[in-house]
Amino acid sequence: MLNTKQIVNIAWNKKFVIPAFNIPYLPMMKAVIDAVRDENSFALVQVARLEWEKFESKSLKAVRDEYECWKDEKHVRLHLDHVPVLDEDKLFVDYMTIIDEAIALGYESLMIDGSRLSLQDNIEATKEVCMVAHQAGLACEAELGAVLGHESGPLPPYDEIFESGEGFTRVDEAAKFVEETGCDWLSVAIGNIHGAISEGTRGQKKLAARLDVQHLKALKDITNIPLVLHGGSGIRNEYILDAINNGIAKINVGTEIRQAYEREMEKGDKEAGRKAVYTKTREIIKEQYMISGTADIISAAGKI
Repeated sequence: MLNTKQIVNIAWNKKFVIPAFNIPYLPMMKAVIDAVRDENSFALVQVARLEWEKFESKSLKAVRDEYECWKDEKHVRLHLDHVPVLDEDKLFVDYMTIIDEAIALGYESLMIDGSRLSLQDNIEATKEVCMVAHQAGLACEAELGAVLGHESGPLPPYDEIFESGEGFTRVDEAAKFVEETGCDWLSVAIGNIHGAISEGTRGQKKLAARLDVQHLKALKDITNIPLVLHGGSGIRNEYILDAINNGIAKINVGTEIRQAYEREMEKGDKEAGRKAVYTKTREIIKEQYMISGTADIISAAGKI
């Protein structure tokens, strides 16, 4: 059976994308997996630390247990999303304890996020986690640059961020980072932003971000590894498709499906919430990323 690193490499080489759907509420799990299977596609299902701290995914184990109820290895694998070294509240996190727990629970790939640290401190933390992940046979994702949105308080005006390139992943730093850490995938900042997670803003419509695809091309050429786009919800489709053709092999989706679920849950209808997630997930796969049928492409590549 192909592992997650091999699957992402197939997508990267064949220029399609692996979406990674966040599960902040456990009942979303089955809806996402059903949608991926019904489109005969492939995706990761994932949970970030903030989703058991600030939403209702409960714990690493609770998410793993829910995944085990519905998993289909032709179509989905389980990924550990953002484990920050320094979190959105500027608090240091016992990240190695989380990483070790995820590996013991059977997560199939993982991410360490040292992006709020200095370059050298990010390199050191990422290198440590990559070593542990690789010893367990798992791919390790890292982040370089500032993908804004999770912090408390309002963002600076988006046009100012984009035009200035503030927080963008620097090409020279990316080369050094990838070489010294040994990370398998790199999350980059090229104009993308996270959906807000604070109580006061999490239900608001996400800003329509743009992507600097020329900057992405430079990052692709210098790193030569699969690149990851966080904050995938709300970006215009032409930018997404151009990014997939220029190095993005994994794209995280949280806000679109989370808000679809929350709108129905505000009415007290859990089943309608699941249906909304199912419908939105199928729409993203088929109409936005155009990756229906990729499960068969991956299976065929695994037999060569």
